[in-house]
Amino acid sequence: MLVIEVTNAREVVRQRIGRLGSRLIGKVVDAEAQVERALIQELESAFRDFGIEARIYSVDGPQMVGRSHLEVPVQVREERVVRLSDIKP
Repeated sequence: MLVIEVTNAREVVRQRIGRLGSRLIGKVVDAEAQVERALIQELESAFRDFGIEARIYSVDGPQMVGRSHLEVPVQVREERVVRLSDIKP
C-alpha cells in the first residue's frame, strides 16, 4: 500500500492559477483536492500503462505523524458514557 502526502498543494495551485487566483485558495479553491484530483488522473494513466489494477482513494483527514504513525481522525456521531456508579439500587 502506498500513502502519498502532498506537502505543497497550495504552492502548486498558486503556480497554476496565478496571483489573482491565489487569493481564492481556501475560500473557493480547495488546493489539496485539486492537486489530488490531478495526481489520481496521472496515476490512473500510469497504472493502466503498466497493467496495474488498483483502487485509488482521496480521503480528507488522515495525517502522517513523524515517520511511523498515521493519524486517522474519526467523526463521532453520538457518544455515551456508561458508569456503574450511576446505577441506583
